[in-house]
Amino acid sequence: MKLDRVIAVRNDKTVYRDGDRCIKIFNAEYSKADVLNEALNLARIEETGLNIPKVFEVTMIDGKWAIVSEFVKGKTLAQLMKENPEKKCEYIELLVDLQLSVHAKTCPLLNKLKDKMSRKIAQTDFDATTRYDLHNRLEGMPKHNKVCHGDFNPSNIIITENGVPYILDWSHATQGNASADVARTYLLFWLNGDISGAETYLDTFCKKSGTAKQYVQKWMPIVAAAQSVQGNEKEREFLMGWVVGVDYQ
Repeated sequence: MKLDRVIAVRNDKTVYRDGDRCIKIFNAEYSKADVLNEALNLARIEETGLNIPKVFEVTMIDGKWAIVSEFVKGKTLAQLMKENPEKKCEYIELLVDLQLSVHAKTCPLLNKLKDKMSRKIAQTDFDATTRYDLHNRLEGMPKHNKVCHGDFNPSNIIITENGVPYILDWSHATQGNASADVARTYLLFWLNGDISGAETYLDTFCKKSGTAKQYVQKWMPIVAAAQSVQGNEKEREFLMGWVVGVDYQ
């Protein structure tokens, strides 16, 4: 494998291109179980028929775990939005259409969203009373079994030169209530500093899906709490405001 062309660098992984293959190498301390779960998610989502890069193998490179998958040439939706700001609403509509296509699928062997959220809430720094309230909120939300991406944002959508969209990064995939997935996308727009984009996205999703905005908003404190576990300090402060400062009834 040739690892001389870096595509992306993250806190815990580096992504390389080797011809028609994409090699994601995780840091040495990264959990083996998490790597294998991500590869398993990819394999299971591939079986749903959604347009995603195919996974080829899980291996070790220089003592580090790696996932080798299909390289998809194109531009991310985030890049296209930056290059063509006048088409932003059109791109957000495409983002919503793709997310709806994800939510239209089921994948019974995926981990359950509610279980993951419950674990994340337990890991937060909130006091016991706030955690208890969050667990109760979560338990009271309707149980669904739709495929949820878990990190659905413009950076994880690649549009090929032929205009074919591919959905990347399925490490957070679960099955559950689609509105939790929508709430997370909304918060990701906010965390990226794109508040107008967040509002346009939510309005577009609710209109296209026939979902009440208040229904999605009920998930905001729960999703914000779960997101706060992995965010940096600045993000955690912002997300804490959504947890303790907002009460949707």
